[in-house]
Formats: sequence, structure tokens, C-alpha cells
Amino acid sequence: MSEQLLFLDRDAVRACLTEVDPCAVVTRVLEHHARDRVTLPPEGYLPWANSEGAYCRALAMLGAIDQGEGPPLLGVKLINAAVSNPAHGRERAAGLSMVFDPETARPLALAEAGWLSAIRTAAYTMVSLRQLGPHDLPAASVIGCGTLARAHLGLLAREFPQVVHISLYDSMPARAEALCEWTQRHHPQLSARVHGSARAAVGASSVVVTTTTTSSGYLAADWLAPGTFVAHVSLADLLPDAFASAQGLYVDDVELVAANPQRILGQLIRNGRIGADADSAGRGLRRVLDGTLGQVLIGERPAIRPSSGHVISNPFGMSVLDVGLLSAVYEIATSQGIGQVLTLY
Repeated sequence: MSEQLLFLDRDAVRACLTEVDPCAVVTRVLEHHARDRVTLPPEGYLPWANSEGAYCRALAMLGAIDQGEGPPLLGVKLINAAVSNPAHGRERAAGLSMVFDPETARPLALAEAGWLSAIRTAAYTMVSLRQLGPHDLPAASVIGCGTLARAHLGLLAREFPQVVHISLYDSMPARAEALCEWTQRHHPQLSARVHGSARAAVGASSVVVTTTTTSSGYLAADWLAPGTFVAHVSLADLLPDAFASAQGLYVDDVELVAANPQRILGQLIRNGRIGADADSAGRGLRRVLDGTLGQVLIGERPAIRPSSGHVISNPFGMSVLDVGLLSAVYEIATSQGIGQVLTLY
């Protein structure tokens, strides 16, 4: 008996995604997560430095979703990155994702993970913005202008047509200019502008999305005007005082964020400066997490929108979101004959 699987390159993934609502998929998975119906094993993490001395890592992230009715969704994402890649014209991260047959445990599909992961992350930002962002959304600022920023702008244009002004900044000005040109070409309804500093871009709107590769914080609390929502997608842009003074502070999974050695919020939780749960307030901590986005979606925790201060969404990036999204993509691929069938033996 031969064994086959379906391979989806980036073009195939993008073609399938035109038939998928990634925000709806992410919402469903977050609700399952909040109801303890997902499995998130510890991720495999392999760090090293390349010949330039740049930080590199490989992540292997398994996940399973109990849908209640029907078979579970199971899969894995292997996503690798080198922070030196953008300087050489490469995307920072790349990898492969798979979904499994729950009966045979065989892989059903193998897909290019970079764009799928970017859309997953952008969809999480859109869901968090809809639940926790300001009601008035005329403008947004994006700090860091690579592939992840492009995925965010594409979904932002679709999900929030009221946004008309986009402010951009990147430490490599050419990348910001390239994204500005791309935005004007693909989303002419958006008026994009490149700023000369991160602070100027942050101050230009009440929605700030960080999609950088920095490992050094720079964005202080006093950069954030009252009423600002921050999607802290990357690892370390915000300084500790921004977290400590936040009006609202939400994550996707408390344990994953707390355990992440690269994430500034994880460091603050581990060293006791930010509390992980309500019990922390009883220990005298001034700032505790307000919950997960999934808990907000199912009504278990209140949604705090920025008014007198700023609200931060700080996701880890759960593998089950990739599994859920690739499962939806796989359904479209099989129904429409998209992708390449590979024979294993």
C-alpha cells in the first residue's frame, strides 16, 4: 500500500486562504483553548548562533484541538529563524507545518509555514483589536516592515475598512519604503506614510502593532497616549513600564508566555513584577494579567478597551492556531484540487 501526502507551497496556501476566514478560525480555536479543549505539549526549542554571531532558533510546536463534534485536529509546525536574515533580503522565519490523520497518525498535508504563520498571527491581532481595541479606528501604526507587517496590513484592510491612515517605521528605511509602496499598490484605500523614528510612528495613531525582530526594548509607557491599543506581536519592543502601567493586559496562554525566555513579559512574570493570575494581587503586586483573549471571547473575563490609559495584547503564538488554520486550508485544497500530491513510498 502506497503512502501519499499533499504538499502546499506558499502560492497554494495563499490560494486556499482566499476561501478561508482566518479570523473566524482563530476565534474558534481560542474559544476551544479557553474551555480547556486543546493540547499544547512543550515546544522543542533549539537555539544557536550563526557565523555572523546572529541569534538563530528552531521551534517544533505540536498541538491538538478537541472540536467536540467530529474528529480532533492534530498537527505540528517547525518554524526556524535567524535575526540576520532580513539584512540579506530573506524573511526572518521559514518552515513547514503538517496536519495528521487522527485514525492512522499519518501526515495528511505538508505546507509552507511562513505565510500561514504570518496570517495566523495577523488574524490573532485582528480578533484582539475587535475585542479590546478603541472603538474609533481611523489609523494604525506598524513598527517593523517585513512579511508579518504585510500580512497584518492585508487583513487590517479587509477587517477594518474604516482604517484609512497607516504609519510605518523600520530600522531599515528601505524596508519601510518598500512596504509603503506595496500598501499603496495593493490597498490604495490606505494612505501609508513612512516616519523617521519609531516614536513618531507610535504617536501617529491609537493602534500600534509591533512586528520587529528586536531583542532590546525601546517603547516606553510615555510614548503611548491614553486610548492606545498595542498589539505586542514581537518579543521585546515594550519596556517594563509599559506593561506595569497598562490599563489592560492580555495574553493567549499564560503558561507559554511566562515560560518564554525571549519574551519580555515572560521575564516580568517570572521575576514577580507582573502577576500571572488574580492570586498575585493578594501578594501585593500592582499589576496582574487581565486574562486571555479566549476568556474574553467566551465571556469569562471582561474586555478592557483603552480609555484613560493603554491596553496591551501580548500573544505567545500557539501552535493550535496553526493547526486549526492549516486544517481549514487543507479542506479547501482537497475540495478544489490545489497542491501537489507526494508519494512517500
